[in-house]
Parts: sequence; C-alpha cells; structure tokens
Amino acid sequence: MNLMSAELTETQFKKISQIVYQLCGINLKDGKQALVRARLMKRLRALKMNSFDEYMKYLDHDSNKKELSYMVDVMTTNKTNFFREPEHFNYLCDKILPFTKSRRMRFWTAACSSGEESFSLGMLLRENISDIDTRDIKILATDISMKMLDKARAAVYGEELVRDIPPLFLQKYFNKKKQGTANVYQIKDNVRKMIQFGWLNLMDPWPMKGPFNVIFCRNVMIYFDRPTQQRLINRLWELLEPGGHLFVGHSEGLSAVSHKFHYVRPAVYKK
Repeated sequence: MNLMSAELTETQFKKISQIVYQLCGINLKDGKQALVRARLMKRLRALKMNSFDEYMKYLDHDSNKKELSYMVDVMTTNKTNFFREPEHFNYLCDKILPFTKSRRMRFWTAACSSGEESFSLGMLLRENISDIDTRDIKILATDISMKMLDKARAAVYGEELVRDIPPLFLQKYFNKKKQGTANVYQIKDNVRKMIQFGWLNLMDPWPMKGPFNVIFCRNVMIYFDRPTQQRLINRLWELLEPGGHLFVGHSEGLSAVSHKFHYVRPAVYKK
C-alpha cells in the first residue's frame, strides 16, 4: 500500500481521540480528523507501517506505553516563542515583582514546550531582582512532550528563534556558538540553573506541593473541554499562595468555568 493513501477511518479516529482524551485531556473534536491523520503519518513513517490498521494493532500491544508517549508527542501543538504575550511579562515586572519582598519565590510554567517561556521568565527575574543570587528563587517548568523537554534542557536556539530578543538580552544571557555552518544561541548557566525541567501530565496527580507565587498556564486550556478546564483551574487555585497570580492565554479567559480567582486584567487572575 502507498503510505500516502493510508486512510484513517471514522472508527479509528474516534478510538484515537478517546485514547488521547483519557491520557492527557486533549479534546480532539469532530472535524480534526485530517489533522490527526497528518500527525499520525509521522509515526507510521517512523515505524515503517503502511496502514492505520497496522498502527492500531501496534497500539493495542503497546505494553510499556512507549508508543502512547510518542503519539501524544505528535498530537500536541508546541507553538511558542520568547516573550510571547509581552503584556504578561510587563505586568509581572511592574505589578508583582516590586511588591514581593520574600526571600523565597516559586514560579511554575505549566506547559513549557521547548523552554522559551521559562527562559524568558528567568531573564526577566534576573533583570528585575538585583539580589537574586542571594535569594531562594526557582522556576519549575513542565511539559508532557519528552521531545520538547529535551530541546528545553539543551537550551539551544537558532537565529530565527532569537530574532526578536532585545540585543542587550541576547548579549547578556546567550552564548553564541557554531552548529555546523549555522549560528546558534545557548542560554547561559546563570539563567539555566534557575529552572528545573520535568515531565508532567496535567491530568495526573501532581508531585509538587507548592505554594507558587506565580503560575503560567498559557495556551493549554484551549485543547481541553469544559469539565477538564474546571478541574485544572481548581487544582491550580490550590497550588497558588494567597495573593498569587495565574496567567492564562489571551484566548482562554475563565468566564466559561466557575472559579474563586479575582479577575485582574485580560488573562491575569489573582488568588
């Protein structure tokens, strides 16, 4: 069979959707069949399979759940960039950090992808907290994609990904290197040491106890249905300290779920 002609049937699509929903809460709505097929084709090619029938049987016998992990990897969207949604970082620098005198501060980026959000946060903390190296300040960065976490831990970015970073930040917080014939930029150790990267499925029990001063959970809930959003928001509330802040994506306000947060401004909430 020509792989390009491999078809994903409605039954197979529904089964994949159910598996993905149960695994990580992503709601693959009707109409996403072409997208799911396109993304799963990557797995068929990697496994040298010719049909989705073959792949579904392989999933059924995936006793160590390794393929399920790969499947979630290709299903998740990992669009990000440095200082994305800058209004949030401006608010953090202007309205939160100047009024936080505690020696201990904890931040969580709850869907860190390839690390740009977490490193943006680390750079801004170093810029805005003059005595940061004498304080206990750490960032937890988690994601469900092992592939993205590997990229984040390497902390190496091509020229196109750092193009919009202010030149002063690029000079101060990145080491320029050669990778083949291309220039790449690696985050310096003084920022990297602030961040602990870890694998986490937001649907699972969470090992960390908090409390966090600030949680970034941005552009995650758009993939969840309302009951899943509701459960997640309640759990985030529990992990924030009183007065702590939650940042969500600008397309994700909390108006669709019931919550105890105080609305501060678009996509910013306070406990």
